[in-house]
Amino acid sequence: SLFKKSGNMHKNTEFKAGSVDVEETGTYLNTSENMKEVTKEGFLRNNHHAPITKESDFTLHRVNNEEIVSENGIKIQSFSNASEILDMTGTTGRKLEILRAVTEIPTQFRSIFKEFPYFNYAQSKALDDLLYTDRNFVICAPTGSGKTVMFELAITRLLMEAPLPWLNIKVVYMAPIKALCSQRFDDWKEKFGPIGLTCKELTGDTLMDDLFEIHHADIIITTPEKWDSMTRRWRDNSIVQLVRLFLIDEVHVIKDESRGATLEVVVSRMKTIQSSLWRLFEKRDTVPPLRFVAVSATIPNTQDIAEWLSDSKMPAVCLKIDEDQRPVKLRKIVLGFPCSDNQTEFKFDLTLNYKIANIIQTYSEQKPALVFCATRKGVQQAASVLAKDAKFLLSIEQKERLQGVASSLKDSKLRDLLTYGVAYHHAGMEISDRKIIEGAFTVGDLPVLFTTSTLAMGVNLPAHLVVIKSTMHYVGGMFQEYSETDILQMIGRAGRPQFDTTATAVIMTRCSTRERYIQMLNGADIIESSLHRHLVEHLNAEIVLHTVTDVNVALEWIRSTFLYIRALKNPTHYGFSSGLDKVGIEAKLQELCLKNLNDLSSFDLIRKDEANNFKPTETGRLMAWYYIAFDTVKQFFTIKGTETLNELITMISNCAEFVDVKLRTNEKKILNTLNKDKDKITIRFPMEGKIKTREMKVNCLIQAQLGCIPIQDFTLTQDTGRIFRNGLRVT
Repeated sequence: SLFKKSGNMHKNTEFKAGSVDVEETGTYLNTSENMKEVTKEGFLRNNHHAPITKESDFTLHRVNNEEIVSENGIKIQSFSNASEILDMTGTTGRKLEILRAVTEIPTQFRSIFKEFPYFNYAQSKALDDLLYTDRNFVICAPTGSGKTVMFELAITRLLMEAPLPWLNIKVVYMAPIKALCSQRFDDWKEKFGPIGLTCKELTGDTLMDDLFEIHHADIIITTPEKWDSMTRRWRDNSIVQLVRLFLIDEVHVIKDESRGATLEVVVSRMKTIQSSLWRLFEKRDTVPPLRFVAVSATIPNTQDIAEWLSDSKMPAVCLKIDEDQRPVKLRKIVLGFPCSDNQTEFKFDLTLNYKIANIIQTYSEQKPALVFCATRKGVQQAASVLAKDAKFLLSIEQKERLQGVASSLKDSKLRDLLTYGVAYHHAGMEISDRKIIEGAFTVGDLPVLFTTSTLAMGVNLPAHLVVIKSTMHYVGGMFQEYSETDILQMIGRAGRPQFDTTATAVIMTRCSTRERYIQMLNGADIIESSLHRHLVEHLNAEIVLHTVTDVNVALEWIRSTFLYIRALKNPTHYGFSSGLDKVGIEAKLQELCLKNLNDLSSFDLIRKDEANNFKPTETGRLMAWYYIAFDTVKQFFTIKGTETLNELITMISNCAEFVDVKLRTNEKKILNTLNKDKDKITIRFPMEGKIKTREMKVNCLIQAQLGCIPIQDFTLTQDTGRIFRNGLRVT
C-alpha cells in the first residue's frame, strides 16, 4: 500500500504516526515490475525496528505540538508528519533497487552478517569495492551508518582470497579510544571465533605475552599509541610484514593536536615498510599486498585522506555518504546562551543546569535523553537540579522497575535521584553501579541520564535526544573547547536504530561560539595534520626502527605522510609562505626535517657514520622504546648525579608524560592532608604551601604510594595507577 508504480517513483504518503516510515529509515525496496511482497516482519527486521513496548514510554508535560518556542524565542517547527521531511531531503527520485542482500556473501562467512537480511544504503554502495577488489578504501559517512559492517566486508574479502589454512594473515583494527577497541573486541570475538579466527586486544601493558599472543592472533585490535609503541620495540618488522589488512576507524582523529600525529606516523610507517619490501624483492608479486580501509566522520577533504592512502599503483577509492542517508535522520540544533564577561566558566555552566528541563521537554518526545556534562561533579549537580525541576510521568510498572534497580545501587545519592527518573554515570563510579544504570537506560526505563564526555567515547548508550551541556570541558586544570572529534562522538549517540526513525542533538554553548559549532556540524572544518608539532619524537623512532636511514629516506618518509599532502595545499597552516610552489614547499619540509635531526644529534640521540647514515644511540633507543617525550629527555640531560631523592621525585612529577592527570577541586582536601597533617601519616618530603598544580598532585601521589599510605578515594587510586603505568616508562 505504500507504493504506487508510476515510473519508479513512489507516493508521498502522509504516514500515520504509528506506521513505519519507509522513506526516512533509508530502506529502499525494489519497485520495478516484479515488486516482491514484503512481509511486515521482514520489513521490521531489516530496519532493526524492535517493536516498542508501550510501557517504556514516559511523557513530559508538553507545549502545543505544532510550534515549540525555545527560551531564546527561536521558533522550532516540530515535524508533525513525515512527508515534510521527505520533501526537504528530496530523495524520492532515487532508484530503489540498490540494497544488496546478505545472500551475496559466500555461505561460510554469512554468519558474520546474520543480524539483518539486507545491507543498508551506505554498505550497499561500498560493497562492490570492498568485497570484489583489493583497492585501498576511504569512506566518509555520518555516525550510525553501520561502518563496522564495512570493515567486516573487507575482512571477508581477505578470507575469500587467502588460501586455507589461514596462516600468517594479520588484520589490524585501529581506533582512537580504548573503549571503542573493547567494544569491537567483544563483538568480533563472537563473530569471527566460530569461523576460526582469533582476536587479540592489545593493551600494551605487558610486552612478552603480547608478542607471543600476537603471533597467534589473526585480528589485532589496538589504539594508534599502543600499536606505535609495540612496533617501535620489535627488533625486526617480521610481524608488521604479515599485516594484510589495516582498518582505521575514526580516521578524522588525525587532526587532533595531541594524538593525530601518532595515527599519521603509524600508517606512514606501514606504507614505508611496504615500499621498502618492494625495493628488497625486485618481483613485486612476491610481496603480499597491504590494504588500507579507513572510515571517517563527515569532513570536507576526504579526498586528501584517500590521496594519502593511495599507493603508487592504484589510487584509493573515496566514497562519501551524505547525511540524509543516515539510517536514523538527525536533527541538529545549536543554542547560544548569553554569557557576561565577568561570568566564570563554572558560573556559566551552572546557569545551563536550569535550562535542561526546558530543552528535554521541547525535544525529547518522551523518549530517553542523554546529557553530556564537562566534569564528574557537574554531572551530579545537573542531575540534582533536573530531579527538582522536572516531573516525569512514569508508568506504575516503570516506577516499580526503577525502584528495584535503585535498591541494588551502592551510591545513595543515585538511589534518591533514580525514583525521579534521573540518573548519572561517570568513570569515577563503582563499576557495578555503572553497569546497572547502563542497563536501565538501554531498556528505556530511565528517562534522562547525565554523563561525562569521556564516557561518550566508549560506552554505546544510544538515546533519542543528546544534549551537550556547554562546549567547554575541564582539562589539566583549565577549561577548553571540546575537539571536533569529541563533539561528533557525542552527537553520534543520538538515534536508536531499533526504535527511532529520527533523533535530535542539541548543543548548548555561548552566543559568541554558536556560529562556530553550526559550521562544525555542517562538516565544514578541513582536516589538517599536526605531525609537524611532534616531528622530533617520531623521526627519532623511525631512525631507531631503521625505517629512516639517511636524509634521502627521511624525505621519502615525509612524503608518505598526510602532512606532506596538506602542506602542498595549505602551506600557511604549517608556517610556510603562500607563494611557494611544490619544489619550494618540499624544500621547506626538508629544512624542518633537518632542524629536527640537528636537535636530535645535539642531545646525542642520533649520530652519523662515515657514509652519512643515521645511527641511533642508546639514549635515542630508550627514548623511542619507552615512548618518552623530547622535552622529558631534555630535562633528564640536566641531571648532575648529585640530586637528592626529593629533587628526583619533583623532577619526575614535572614530566610531560603526566599531562593527562587532572587536579580536581574536590581532591585538594585529601591531598593537602597527605602533604601536611600533624595527626596523620603524611608523605616523606612535604611540599611548600597548598596543593594547587597538577605537578604537586603527581608528586603527592607518587610519595603516598611509595610510602604505603592508604588512599581512600577511588578517583585518586585510579590516578595513582595511571601515574605508575607512565612513571615506569619514564623512570
